Amino acid sequence: MLENKTIAVVVPAYNEETQIEDVIKEMPGFVDRIVVVNDCSTDGTGEIVRRYLNPESNRAPQITNITGLEITGRYEQANRELQKLMIGEIKFFPPSSVVNGDPENERIILIDMQCNSGVGAAIARGYKWCKDHGIDCTAVMAGDGQMDPAELDRICRPVAVEGIDYVKGNRLIHGSSQLVIPRNRFLGNSILSILTKLASGYWQVSDTQTGYTAISKKALNAIPLHRIYKKYGMPNDMLVKLNIALCTVREVEIKPVYGIGEKSKMEIRKVIPRLSWLLLKSFFKRMWLKYFIRDFHPLFILYNMAFILFFLSIPFAVRILAYYLGDAVGERPILNSIMFVFLMVSSMQSLLFAMWMDIQDNQSLYSRGS
Repeated sequence: MLENKTIAVVVPAYNEETQIEDVIKEMPGFVDRIVVVNDCSTDGTGEIVRRYLNPESNRAPQITNITGLEITGRYEQANRELQKLMIGEIKFFPPSSVVNGDPENERIILIDMQCNSGVGAAIARGYKWCKDHGIDCTAVMAGDGQMDPAELDRICRPVAVEGIDYVKGNRLIHGSSQLVIPRNRFLGNSILSILTKLASGYWQVSDTQTGYTAISKKALNAIPLHRIYKKYGMPNDMLVKLNIALCTVREVEIKPVYGIGEKSKMEIRKVIPRLSWLLLKSFFKRMWLKYFIRDFHPLFILYNMAFILFFLSIPFAVRILAYYLGDAVGERPILNSIMFVFLMVSSMQSLLFAMWMDIQDNQSLYSRGS
């Protein structure tokens, strides 16, 4: 426990037989539950974790599965409905099984995914277990040993002590970031961080691809866990969902860790286009849900006006280009140029005003700490 708050760490693992044992051994003592989610590994990852499930050496203070607690009272109908939803949502997750015989009394929990579902799906399944057991603070540490366990206290403490909803590590503000992080990853991370700022509304965040995070019980209950993006875009998708749920976010400085035997399974050239499309869709989802359906805001009009005016300017740009290429005899280039400039300037003004309002509206959700 940390400041009398229960702490769990979700460890997604896929083919990490060379690293997973060190991750378990080096876990700090204040961690109440280590939830290893074996994403259908084809190596010995699952067998290694099973060695630590001995009932005698794996005992821990009991944690109750709160989904089974009876809710009574004439005014508790709403909470009973939420409990039904909480119990039934497991069917929306990829098939999995809890290996432990007595998980409520064991420190290391092993969940086996029945098919390889992706790192996001594995983390979401671990989140589900922690949510069902009322864990106060749930952290995520990758099974490849690329996250320093000594930094876990700084990741979890703002959640456990200050009530911050979501804390994420930031490697880019560490002095060694440009020296240690591979150049292609640094560039890819920077591009995705810029896109995530726009999509999520957390304009102050950076290093959006780090998976070293901690989340509060309140935040776990505020977002649809089964809808979390199942692949490597999970951290980006999480930020969008947290913003829609009005959750507070803080970043803490962590060290970039490379060259300890980890093997990255992410292909930058494939990931960036896929995540860019995800973030584009997430941006419009956030606009409609947060600024139109739930609470109307002028930035909704300004953002949409910016995009509409931009698309309206395209035909005029095409006519101008066709004229200068000699394919549009008789066209009026001056009128087309005036219309193009007018629409583009109006579009940029609307976009900048919308972004300024977006920054102002979400400023309170970003906590800088002391």
